[in-house]
Amino acid sequence: MSVIVWIVEGTWPACVDAARARAAPGEEIALLYVRDDALAETAHGAFAGLLGRGRPERDPGTSLERLAAASGRDLLRAAADRLGRPCTCVERGGRVEREVVAAARDAGLLVCARDGDPARLGPRSLGPATRFVVDHAPCPVLLVWPGEAPRTPLPPPPPHPGHRP
Repeated sequence: MSVIVWIVEGTWPACVDAARARAAPGEEIALLYVRDDALAETAHGAFAGLLGRGRPERDPGTSLERLAAASGRDLLRAAADRLGRPCTCVERGGRVEREVVAAARDAGLLVCARDGDPARLGPRSLGPATRFVVDHAPCPVLLVWPGEAPRTPLPPPPPHPGHRP
């Protein structure tokens, strides 16, 4: 079984800690960082269409691509250091949620963190990309809190009469 750990700014330490605690000693671990290419593509398009045909050296999309790649490498390096055991670092680009699901195709476990409202339990504690990943992952998913879970009454109150999900 292999473990995929989805590395995201802000929540990655909790994911790495969870993987370190749960993965068997000989189990393969892959740290996955996915950069969202949409911002750089938008900058490329804006530059080409509005600002400066014929001056590719001034294209802000190229700078954004370089910065995103450097940020991804730095996060993966920090995550590998924190993990403290052999692992594979994987960097992908594209639609984040789809790339994570594709990367988990042959995994035995995907570790990811809640990234929505940190003060709430339930569905709102997941951002849109994480919700997609949880709903579509082709393997078991370990969903961790990036910090302490909120202190709210358990279970939530029942829906009011007449409420339909």
